[in-house]
Amino acid sequence: MSEVKLRAALKDGKCEVKALMTHPMETGRRKDPQGAVIPAHYIETVELLHNGKLMLEADWGGAISTNPFFSVSLKDVAVGDSIEVRWVDNKGEKGSGTVKVTWC
Repeated sequence: MSEVKLRAALKDGKCEVKALMTHPMETGRRKDPQGAVIPAHYIETVELLHNGKLMLEADWGGAISTNPFFSVSLKDVAVGDSIEVRWVDNKGEKGSGTVKVTWC
């Protein structure tokens, strides 16, 4: 399982969540130096949970860049709440990260 680097900070009543995922995000269309096609390997599903409750689910594909970053704002979040981001790719590999909300 791969780690998701995650930050969640509360400012002006909103929680800004920032996530960085380490992943090759291969489309299946590139070729290696010998001309062989590099197999597709990309994140398909990303979920964001607040205190265990699903707040966001995104379906991704091969068009997302290597080591994807995303940011989202949440409301009704308090300092000390738990934020988790997890993903599953097209090969069944998984990654996740959890963080407690802090003040900005």
